[in-house]
Amino acid sequence: MEQEFELIAKTFMGLEAVLAQELTQLGANNIQIGRRMVAFTGNQEMMYRANFQLRTAIRILKPIAHFKARSAEDMYDEVRKIDWSQYIEQGKTFSVDSVVYSEEFRNSRFVTYKVKDAIVDQFREATGTRPNISVSNPDIRLNIHIAEDQATLSLDSSGESLHRRGYRQESVEAPLNEVLAAGMILMSGWKADTDFIDPMCGSGTLLIEAALIARNINPGVFRKAFAFEKWPDFNQELFDTIYNDDSQERDFAHHIYGYDVDMKAVNTARLNVKAAGLSQTVTVEQQDFKDFKKPAEKSIIMTNPPYGERISTPDLLGTYKMIGERLKHEFGGNEAWILSYREECFEQIGLKPSIKIPLYNGSLECEFRKYALFDGKMKAFRAEGGVVKSEREKREMAQKHRFKKNREFKQHLDDDGEQADNHHSHFKHAKRDVRSEGARKPFRSHKGEDHADVQEQNNQKYKLLGHRYEKRDRKRTKIDQRRGRSNERDNHFQEDE
Repeated sequence: MEQEFELIAKTFMGLEAVLAQELTQLGANNIQIGRRMVAFTGNQEMMYRANFQLRTAIRILKPIAHFKARSAEDMYDEVRKIDWSQYIEQGKTFSVDSVVYSEEFRNSRFVTYKVKDAIVDQFREATGTRPNISVSNPDIRLNIHIAEDQATLSLDSSGESLHRRGYRQESVEAPLNEVLAAGMILMSGWKADTDFIDPMCGSGTLLIEAALIARNINPGVFRKAFAFEKWPDFNQELFDTIYNDDSQERDFAHHIYGYDVDMKAVNTARLNVKAAGLSQTVTVEQQDFKDFKKPAEKSIIMTNPPYGERISTPDLLGTYKMIGERLKHEFGGNEAWILSYREECFEQIGLKPSIKIPLYNGSLECEFRKYALFDGKMKAFRAEGGVVKSEREKREMAQKHRFKKNREFKQHLDDDGEQADNHHSHFKHAKRDVRSEGARKPFRSHKGEDHADVQEQNNQKYKLLGHRYEKRDRKRTKIDQRRGRSNERDNHFQEDE
């Protein structure tokens, strides 16, 4: 049996339990929930599957060393002890991301440089040559996390954040992050046994993630690549087997509907739905929520209305009052879930929520509220077998450390610098062939990538902290924009305090 090793799945604040449940269903072992992360163990296949199948993970790290780093010299020495030849092949490039919570190390960039120094010096001493650093497209990505004097050095098996599924072609302002959207749906307990409606769908993220869950389509099927595909021990046959196995996909007996008052948003959502091959499962139409009528079939509503933070709304409170009115009069017998930020907005809905779940949307402390809607009195509703609040939801509500009632804007950097992908409005993903609905996806072929830009990066250097390091190529920004990359800053996990 293949030996298991330590792995860390990073996620957003509030989604840890959902991610842990996903890992349990995936068959991971030794699952431990931390802050914005879940630790587990698994073999190579598990690592591949975690990247390919998890809906609420941002990235999957493979720790290779744990050590005490009381000083820069300690850290340098410990990193040099690692045999880097087993991770970085000759002629390959690498990069280092650092996350630091320490009195000794106040600058994450300094930590990055010291780690790079140790690796480069080891190669130079052993072979007379040094590996090159590539910021935009490295062969090997490393992650070092320092909490006071405790350091963890990991291989990043994901590369680009896993929220970048690959189906998003265009976006409207302030799009909902794909991982957050999937987490909301899984958190609601929706079993794909009803229709799903988003009456303010924007670019369609909730619709697409709901469709992928309903049909049990792996979110990684649209991705162009994962970082582990460049590792020396990459098992192409194993990954191709995982990639091309769609035996777990299923039919969906209901339908998913999206509406938006903005025709631009409708067209964007339709484009993204088509790119995901889900046009038969998802219908998007132009309609104002104020004109919403009771659906013909039992349904769940889930939506992320404007908060008045990144999207200006002329009559914000009036919008939420209208939402409450529509739900009360046209959605009896069903349940609705709303993600929002301002307490005064929730108050305007005028309905009593059965559960409030704290979630971060980007840097905003939000709440995800459920409204169980029924006709008549609650006593009669319960007598007929209706459930206002499940046992799981009661446990959620009993959690400590609830969000403050009067929230203020707080700067909170999530993995990859942001939770809601603010950059999506400025680029389009490269269009690729994606499977049509109902057909098997094309067999995946693996081709080497062009690293011609690496040599150009190595031609320009500068001195910092007494050592020579690679200067980022001026073309990086243009390349990043073209490829739809975000600036990966402060990628980190935190242990429970």
